[in-house]
Amino acid sequence: MPIIAPSLLASDFANLQRDIEMVNASEADWFHIDVMDGVFVPNISFGMPVIQAIKKHAKKTMDVHLMIVQPERYIETFAKIGADIITVHHEACTHLHRTLAQIKEAGCKAGVVLNPATPVSVLEDVLVDCDMVLLMSVNPGYGGQKFIYKTIHKVKKLKAMIKEQGLDTMIEIDGGVNLETGQLLVDAGADALVAGSFVFGNEDPLATIAKLKKL
Repeated sequence: MPIIAPSLLASDFANLQRDIEMVNASEADWFHIDVMDGVFVPNISFGMPVIQAIKKHAKKTMDVHLMIVQPERYIETFAKIGADIITVHHEACTHLHRTLAQIKEAGCKAGVVLNPATPVSVLEDVLVDCDMVLLMSVNPGYGGQKFIYKTIHKVKKLKAMIKEQGLDTMIEIDGGVNLETGQLLVDAGADALVAGSFVFGNEDPLATIAKLKKL
């Protein structure tokens, strides 16, 4: 069964604790937290104080996705305030190998994120240092976008690279995940699915998470 990571970007910010408790009570595995700086992506989302507040109530793994420029400046801070996994964008890191090492030294699992236009081939020499690769199946910055179907092919190519190098690197997908696209992604080799609008926009998010978990 895939790991399910509801994205708090799609939660009700005025009732954030309520939505955190829902995820705690669900079959979800992780909390996915998108950090946006208004520079790398046009939107601005959670900052450190909000993530600290989330950590006080979250009982599951904190999967923190940094959509920011120069993420190396904040790795230790995010680790201290509760991140279990930290993913950084290939497109935002001048010295990616060093940043991945920095994440691991801070006590977190390290991941790389690729935008839709970035080929998986760029990871050939750094894949061994990745606990996880997050493939964006929408352009980063906003929730509720349509799924980019070429992501299925990217998952298959990345899975082949992982097997070729004899690694156990996880593949996570973020953007446009629902029961249809989720099934295609799992069949292609994805290990973890981020779902935002599909979960929090549903009348019964607990049942929605349970259905995703069964894919």
